Amino acid sequence: MKLLITGTNGFIGRNLKEYFQDRHCDLYFPKREQLDLLDSKAVYEYLKRNEFEIVIHCGVNISSVEENLKMYFNLERCSGFYGKMLCLGSGAEYDMNNYIPRMKETYFGKNMPSDIYGFSKYIIARDIESIPRNIYNLRIFGIYGKYENYQRRFISNNIYRVLCGQDISINQNMLFDYLFMADFVRIVEKFMYKDTTRRTYNVCTGKRIDLLSLAEIIKEVDGGRRKIHVKKDGFKPEYSGDNTLFLREYGKFDFTPPGEAIRKLYHWYKTASGITFEGNEII
Repeated sequence: MKLLITGTNGFIGRNLKEYFQDRHCDLYFPKREQLDLLDSKAVYEYLKRNEFEIVIHCGVNISSVEENLKMYFNLERCSGFYGKMLCLGSGAEYDMNNYIPRMKETYFGKNMPSDIYGFSKYIIARDIESIPRNIYNLRIFGIYGKYENYQRRFISNNIYRVLCGQDISINQNMLFDYLFMADFVRIVEKFMYKDTTRRTYNVCTGKRIDLLSLAEIIKEVDGGRRKIHVKKDGFKPEYSGDNTLFLREYGKFDFTPPGEAIRKLYHWYKTASGITFEGNEII
C-alpha cells in the first residue's frame, strides 16, 4: 500500500510514521522542504505524480486558522489523485466552552468554537460532512504516548516530574477520555482498510477517568514515593466522547487499560526517551 503521512514532526504523525514503517514498504513522510502543504501547486503536482492509496493528514498549526485551512483544502482539492484521506480532527470541534459528558457525533454544530485550533478543525469537519467523498474525519479527544510534549501534557509531564524526583501536580481535577497512542495507531489502520458508512467518527475509548486517578497510577508505577498536590478544589468540565458509532462499524476493540499504558510510557521515558532527569528543572 502506498501511504502518505503529513505532519510527521508532530507527536501523532511521528508515532504513525514509526508504526507504519514496519508494515508498509511504500511509505512517504516528506518534510516541509520536500512538500510545502501551503503551496497549492506543489501539493497538486506531488499528489498527481504519486497517486497514493491513503493520505493521513496530521499537519497542523495550533496558532493559525489560515494555515490549517490552506493545508486541508490544498489536499482536499486533489481528492481525485488518492484513494482515501483520513484527517485528524479533535473534540475541540464541539467547542471547549460547551463540552457535555460523552459527546456524540450528533452534538457537532450545536456550538461554534471560538479558539483558533477548534475553529479551524470545525471548518474542516463541516466541509468533510458537507460532501460525500473519499475524505474522513477521525475526531480525537485526549491522547497520550511517547514523543508528546511532556512540558504541557498531563500524563507525560507528571511522569517527567516523578522521574526528576518531584511530586505529582494537578491544577484541578477533571474527567477525561484518554486514548493510548498504541491503540490509536491500530484504529487508524482499521480505517485504512475498510470503507466506512459515515464521514466522521469519535476516536476515543468511550470511558472516563479523572486526573486524580491517573495521578495515583503514576504514583504507583513510580513506587509510591511521591505526593499528589491538587491546586484547586472541584472539577473542570468533563471532556469525553461517545464511541458507539466506531464500535458499531468495527466491532469490539481491546483498549489498553490505563495502568498498563502508563506503565509502558513510564518505562519508555526512563529507558528510551533520551531525556536526562537528574538535575533537570521541573516544568
